[in-house]
Amino acid sequence: MQQKFPAASHGMRKTAIGLVVLSLALQGCGGGGDDTAQTTTPATLAKRPNIVFIMADDLGYSDIGAYGGEIETPNLDALAASGRLLTNHHTGTVCAITRSMLISGTDHHLVGEGTMGAPNDERRGLPGYEGYLNDRSLSVAQLLKDAGYHTYMAGKWHLGSNIANPASPVPLGTAGHTPDQWGFEKSYALMGGAASNHYAHEAAGSRNYTENGAYVQPGQPGQPGGTGGTPEVFYSTDFYTQRLINYIDASQGDGKPFFAYAAYTSPHWPLQVPEPYLGKYKGKYDAGYDVVRAARIARQKQLGLIPQDFTPYEGEAETRVSSPATTSNGTANAKYTSAVNSPANGYVDHGAGRINKKWDSLTALEKKAQSRYMEIYAGMVDNLDHNIGVLIQHLKDIGEYDNTLIVFQSDNGAEGWPIASAATDPLATDEANATEPVYSALGKDSGTASARRLQYGMRWAEVSATPFRQTKGHFGEGGVSTPLIVRMPGQTKALPAFAHFTHIIDLTATLLDAGRATLPTQAAPPLINTLTGVDQNQGKVVYDNRNVYPVTGQSLLQVLLGNTATSVRKAPFGDESYGRAYLTSADGKWKALWTEPPFGPEDGHWQLYDLATDRGENRDLADKNPAVVQGLVTNWAEYMKSVGGVEPLRPVGYY
Repeated sequence: MQQKFPAASHGMRKTAIGLVVLSLALQGCGGGGDDTAQTTTPATLAKRPNIVFIMADDLGYSDIGAYGGEIETPNLDALAASGRLLTNHHTGTVCAITRSMLISGTDHHLVGEGTMGAPNDERRGLPGYEGYLNDRSLSVAQLLKDAGYHTYMAGKWHLGSNIANPASPVPLGTAGHTPDQWGFEKSYALMGGAASNHYAHEAAGSRNYTENGAYVQPGQPGQPGGTGGTPEVFYSTDFYTQRLINYIDASQGDGKPFFAYAAYTSPHWPLQVPEPYLGKYKGKYDAGYDVVRAARIARQKQLGLIPQDFTPYEGEAETRVSSPATTSNGTANAKYTSAVNSPANGYVDHGAGRINKKWDSLTALEKKAQSRYMEIYAGMVDNLDHNIGVLIQHLKDIGEYDNTLIVFQSDNGAEGWPIASAATDPLATDEANATEPVYSALGKDSGTASARRLQYGMRWAEVSATPFRQTKGHFGEGGVSTPLIVRMPGQTKALPAFAHFTHIIDLTATLLDAGRATLPTQAAPPLINTLTGVDQNQGKVVYDNRNVYPVTGQSLLQVLLGNTATSVRKAPFGDESYGRAYLTSADGKWKALWTEPPFGPEDGHWQLYDLATDRGENRDLADKNPAVVQGLVTNWAEYMKSVGGVEPLRPVGYY
């Protein structure tokens, strides 16, 4: 297992693109999760396609119909029926981390998002922990723009918020971190990680949104709003769709392809959605978590997403009383268990656990509130699907659909934010939400800038993650595996699901490959640190007078064209965030996983799972395979060194 992790300098190998019409070639293409050889003439793209990348926010693996969900998502299901599911797709643990990797095409530690935003611990100020996309990053939008694409973006940015000001007193001016500074020709962006109200109601002078590098206040008089651009009418999902359509139309017909990034904030909290979606799922979830999960598992097996003998993860054990923190927790004397410091070496401290009830333990009022949360969440997903349908129909109306590569995925696993604090029973919160006048107002427009921060909690997030373990913020499969649908230009027939490991940075490489973008290859000149002797430019390339990290994702274009069914990855793959960590073996069989106690093992050991037989992560095989664990942990340490990752002294999860 002592396989070397690939250095950050390894770039993407370009794929030759021919001039045969894809829609004809695909009719005879096979492919799938096995390694069968391609025997037909390789399919190619007829020309550079338009690219539409659609990102949902905190959507779980099984929430949409094509992945086994009961929520009505006919437009995404139709996209799947004429495209391809990639069922073993992975992201970062949280929003900004994933988005930084999509834009840059490489590991988040290298480009400024070692954590989501600047860390609040001893790593603050270290390279790679700036909390915004740093100047060592490439941009998929800029590279496509260089290749002759129009580039548009509407929705959540979350990669920095400073407005560029060349005339500022700073000698070189104030750097900007907004989408326009990263190659987006037109952009309307929510700068932070979440809106306090999906209906906006922004206060005058707020700096939460920008358009083309200038602050704007949606929902204010004189500002564009929702469908049709009506002032003071704004619902985020509807608005972003229309804004993107407007951008596409403004340059339509000039002969240039476009890259459009639809970065929706749905179904991220606060749970809010307009009618008819707000009331559409009334009563749908009254049976509770286990019944909904079981139905999803049955559909996933029926659809062939998981084998008939697949053992799904059934949810965390019930905790009716919070487990205590260690005595030294929170003190200067604390020595916290981490991925690199074990109890065997005296590192024994950790925080408290959480109360997490099962459905049958809830009171009637708790069940009423919990059911309503999921009803609203489902309505948001339904509305999201409707808007995706609006966008796709517009592509058809303007004659661009058949030459558009469409990608849909979520930015991470389902959002399992606890409704109450670690040591607090959520009963008080849920029961208050189940009584009037609060209950009838849940999910509605509050009419103010700050809406009730309504979430659906840990148990519904587990359901969204079906059939996998853990949720957003974790490296269990439920935290970093998301639905992925790709439809190639002209494709009319679904290809078999692709079941090999893929990652968000592979999609970046794929988009650049499809767009025939030229990637920088000139090695950056050495820059030796006089104190450490380390070459700070090792692995970097020169682009636009900057020394940057190259794209390290592996193009999936030949997979998507149906020319190969083999994995694009030949080396171990790892990640770390908030002190949590994982690494998969080169062949995709083994996964080493580390989570801090009490959410991980009390003794702080690295868990080991055989993904070939147990992707549900039910059976920890670490004690039976110590050599395998040691090899993977060694690989992980090499990975951390290669990206400049720093394990925190105290692992503290995203929540």
